Amino acid sequence: MPLPLPSFFDSKTVGDVYVERAARIAEEAESYARTHRIAPSGKDAFRIAAFGIDVQIGFCSPGASLFVPGAVDDTRRALLWLYGNLDKLTALHFSLDTHRAFQVFHPAWWIDRDGKHPAPFTPIFHEDVRTGAWTPVSHPRESLEYCRRLEATGKYVLTIWPYHTLLGGVSHALAPAMMEAALFHALVRRHQTSFETKGTHALTENYSVLSPEVRELGGKVVGAFNAPFVKALLEYDRIYVFGQAKSHCVLSTLNDLREHIEATDPSLVKKIYILEDAMSPVPPPPIDPVPAALDFPRIADRAIEDFRRAGMNVVKTTDPIVVP
Repeated sequence: MPLPLPSFFDSKTVGDVYVERAARIAEEAESYARTHRIAPSGKDAFRIAAFGIDVQIGFCSPGASLFVPGAVDDTRRALLWLYGNLDKLTALHFSLDTHRAFQVFHPAWWIDRDGKHPAPFTPIFHEDVRTGAWTPVSHPRESLEYCRRLEATGKYVLTIWPYHTLLGGVSHALAPAMMEAALFHALVRRHQTSFETKGTHALTENYSVLSPEVRELGGKVVGAFNAPFVKALLEYDRIYVFGQAKSHCVLSTLNDLREHIEATDPSLVKKIYILEDAMSPVPPPPIDPVPAALDFPRIADRAIEDFRRAGMNVVKTTDPIVVP
């Protein structure tokens, strides 16, 4: 049976933006652990990590500039799962998409022949930059090379995103309901929550928590594989993955994780559990017909099936956690 929900949790306010109620959460955590006889995480014989990817206000709260349709319900299901399995989850890890105004995927980076910035969700192809349809306001050679290298990966073309998850801004924070769950877990299980920032380099996108889309430009390193974090994750016996968006940051992170596992120890792939009902794709841009490279829901669904065939476990939040 799942554990009961704490009294402060209200499923109707999951998408709301508010200041986390730390004192109330802390007060209830102590009595909750005692009432339900929940041991500290350090005593877990079978260690399970919950890995939430970019569960931030910028993606998960309606009205945010890059709100992912479906994210509120995804977060609600993830929270019910987290609270219900609090005694089985050893640790919580969260990534935080972290940006500034001038980055290669933000409107301020580009101008057209009339000096106007691109609208959000505008795709910018290498050919557009080569012919001058779009011109970067700085780093012209690197920007051209970036578009070429990104397209060569076969995964994405450069998409202009609305300003989002800006460092120091409200949208950068973890969704408040999730932050409260993280705090509650930390205090009940006496285990510090872990946060990984990503996406700070101006010249490359960082969909994956583990590495940027392009790692080198003009012979200079612009990002690297996050080996220490991967090592920490794979030390758990099981890792549950959820968050936003299914078509971008979740997909890219799982791709990197899969490639690393297959190159090092393929038997570890069975440790990965994808909470499919706790993630949603970015909608396709309003282009008719939608190019295959921008059909994000289709890209996401096909990727999940690929992960399943590779040996990862695709599950739902309602599936019980069975500990050996």
